[in-house]
Amino acid sequence: MAIDTGVATIPNTPAEQERQYNLQIAKTNSLISSINAKIKAGGKNLTAAAKAKLNSQLAMQQAALGSLNGKLNGLYVTTGQYDKLLTGADRDAYLAVNALFKTYGLQSLAGKIYDYVKNGYSSDTISIMLQDTDEYKARFAGNQARIKAGLPVLSPAEYLATEASYQQIMKSAGLPESFYDQPSDFATWIGNNVSPSEIQSRVDLATQATTLASPAFRQALNQMGIDDANLTAYYLDPTKALPLLQKQAATAQIGAEALKQGLAFDQSYAEQLATEGVSQSAAAQGYAQVAGELGTMQSLGGMYGQGWTQRESEQADLEGSAAATAKKAGLLSQERGAFGAGTGTGRAGLSQSQSAR
Repeated sequence: MAIDTGVATIPNTPAEQERQYNLQIAKTNSLISSINAKIKAGGKNLTAAAKAKLNSQLAMQQAALGSLNGKLNGLYVTTGQYDKLLTGADRDAYLAVNALFKTYGLQSLAGKIYDYVKNGYSSDTISIMLQDTDEYKARFAGNQARIKAGLPVLSPAEYLATEASYQQIMKSAGLPESFYDQPSDFATWIGNNVSPSEIQSRVDLATQATTLASPAFRQALNQMGIDDANLTAYYLDPTKALPLLQKQAATAQIGAEALKQGLAFDQSYAEQLATEGVSQSAAAQGYAQVAGELGTMQSLGGMYGQGWTQRESEQADLEGSAAATAKKAGLLSQERGAFGAGTGTGRAGLSQSQSAR
């Protein structure tokens, strides 16, 4: 159904379509009643032709009524209003079972519930039959794992209560909303029979690990956009987040060594070093050397018109970059040559400083 504005056809909302169908159904029923009344009033006095004409009109309106009812029912199916397709005890049974499964987050089963009710199954039988659907098994996936492990299956009420306990623990710890907030997130814990009290212990340990982390480490993480809540989340689930945590932790450790030396921390570069396998101890040694030479190298780069950056020191001292190492050696060589030619004590100091390294 649609509204013809004379300019464009504008689709109606489902509620408006329903209203229009019901108006047309009422009108058609009225016409059918009127035709039947004429047939009854005419009785034997109706000529064969007049009776045939009325019967033809009646058949046409009955066909129209059937079409309208079919369209209305199709609308109810499309919009999931299955209760409007049922009456009496069947409608009550559908509403009761559908309401229950909505609390499980299984609104998608409404159509199957309707089909089962239409086929005459009782509410209890329908509830049992629905447990064999793919949707139900996916929603309570932890129970499937428990069955394989030989553990008793949790009732829906027990399952939901366990999930609620997990969620409350996460919320109380201030963990990110996107971390462990879906049924699929909890399925593994439920399948492995991990109690809420054990999860509480894990959260406490993760929170403690975050609190005890070094200030420089946490500063580096914060600069990367990882706050304490996210760090706690990483500590909490080593299986789910271990690869990311390892890389982030390694990156942060490298960044922390740069920050300890008063140097700039570039996350993307630190990630590159972590990927290349630079350890925290190597980063500590490398950044100590970078910090000790950076001022001198920048002065030399300025003197000889080549420039020098922290990145070049990092590439030379942490990565062993051939290009950076060669440029560094060239600058030092130029300074030594200038010093040898008697260019002044200021440059001699720079050269001696580097030679000592």
